Amino acid sequence: MQPLPSYASGTSSQPLLGMTIGEKFDQACQQYANKEAIISVHQNQRLSYRELQQQVNALACNLLALGLKKGDRLGIWSPNCVEWTITQFAAFKAGIILVNLNPAYKSNELEYVLNKVACQALVIASQFKSTDYQEILSNIAPELADSQHNILHASRLPHLRHVIKIDATVHRGIHRFQDLLSPPNPEQLMQLDLLSKQVQFDQTINIQFTSGTTGNPKGTMLTHHNILNNGYFVGEGIRLSEQDRVCISVPLFHCFGMVMGNLACITHGATMVYPAAVFNPLAALQTIAQERCTAAYGVPTMFIAMLEHPDFDQFDLSSLRTGIMAGSPCPREIMQRVIERMHMSEITICYGMTETSPVSAQSYINDSIDKRVSTVGHVHPHIEIKIVDEHGEIVPRGTLGELCVRGYSVMAGYWDDHEKTQEVIDAAGWMHTGDIAEMDQDGFVKIKGRIKDVVIRGGENLFPKEIEDFLYSHPAVCDVQVIGLPDPRYGEELCACIILHEQHSSDEDSIRAFCKLHISHNKVPRYIKFFHEFPLTASGKAQKFKLQEIMRLELNLHVEIFD
Repeated sequence: MQPLPSYASGTSSQPLLGMTIGEKFDQACQQYANKEAIISVHQNQRLSYRELQQQVNALACNLLALGLKKGDRLGIWSPNCVEWTITQFAAFKAGIILVNLNPAYKSNELEYVLNKVACQALVIASQFKSTDYQEILSNIAPELADSQHNILHASRLPHLRHVIKIDATVHRGIHRFQDLLSPPNPEQLMQLDLLSKQVQFDQTINIQFTSGTTGNPKGTMLTHHNILNNGYFVGEGIRLSEQDRVCISVPLFHCFGMVMGNLACITHGATMVYPAAVFNPLAALQTIAQERCTAAYGVPTMFIAMLEHPDFDQFDLSSLRTGIMAGSPCPREIMQRVIERMHMSEITICYGMTETSPVSAQSYINDSIDKRVSTVGHVHPHIEIKIVDEHGEIVPRGTLGELCVRGYSVMAGYWDDHEKTQEVIDAAGWMHTGDIAEMDQDGFVKIKGRIKDVVIRGGENLFPKEIEDFLYSHPAVCDVQVIGLPDPRYGEELCACIILHEQHSSDEDSIRAFCKLHISHNKVPRYIKFFHEFPLTASGKAQKFKLQEIMRLELNLHVEIFD
């Protein structure tokens, strides 16, 4: 019998939502008016859906009063807080394009992205840990201190006119966020309502920047249709309802927090719960117990940090039912512990990327543990996926190739970068993800790694994820990242970077012996290095390129060998 092709399309009894986010938001606020919409534990703030709508409308009207128009760009540069979410929905209602900025940006990155998309206004946090947002901005725009009538004219940021600070203190040249929450008059509300009706769901409403590990970051343009539907169907995937309270520890500037978190919640009347400004395992555990959260989101390293916390057993997590683990592959042992010790029997795995709004595949809440750790589940509703070879032809199921995605979720393109857009979206509308994948006979998808992460040792392709999955089975291994390092003889060699469980010890020889016993010799890492922590992105993913830099320096290996 001819093997099935590696193609699947997602079916659903639920149609796509043909509306703007503003329309859906207002609908939710009417339907769930008295229900808690947001709980920000670290700010000690609670807002019902009705109260959230009042503040969103106030900010939207005041942004318009500042002179912002439909299609203008508004940046937000802040860790997780209530004001982030108010800004998100205010921009969406007014048709203003929200530009998500990584709270970890320094002056060079900030200047680049603000100018790239010509931001006219910017919301900044006050201060977080050692980061003083106003000080960093003032380094680029010293004119801020002398701005007349709070209107900026800065030579290095020629488009930026308004800076809005989440801070009770009055600063020269800067608007206070709280002042922009002053109640609008009936005329302003009528103007907002009129403007909202002119917004089309296919218009770009959000720009998110790629990490930019190879060159400058690219601005991914996402529409109302992209992210509203993705948030809705992610919520459907974990059966969210108005009874649910979702612990959102992942950053809001990232799709995981803003789409899978906030938009999944408002489309189902669930409560958004923010434990801390940035992920803190103790704060997350305290919040889940205190607020009786029914769902929790995180990347595997976040769940590991919670499970490994010395006070873990002090918290009652029995209210948990579901959640999402995404961002990187989930080790079986971690999934098992999350289900058993955190009571998350219905936790699902999601796969995606910013350019696809983000989720393209998700496991079902009743999939076996084996499927939830060895695959990323099934194609999402209303999405098509295929796996192709280097010639772009669909491969048979069970064969490796590049995963491609098509459907409502594919981005509108990269901002002001037609060439880069054409490199990833082909003439037929398929987004080429750059991920190596395999589809089994039942349609489950396995991600084998990034094309660029493949280690080519002596002409043989080795997949780091396969070796990582194996190393997680070692009782002493808490977390692991496998990378390629240059080698004069083989071109590349494997290096395993390992974090051990507390109270466990091991050494290079015993790890290597464990590998030799269970996997073929060519997959045994030549280098083994123990770490206390990995360099992480703001969304909690290990940065393999930084681990490569660290190990090249330590081992005095020259990158030129790759050339």
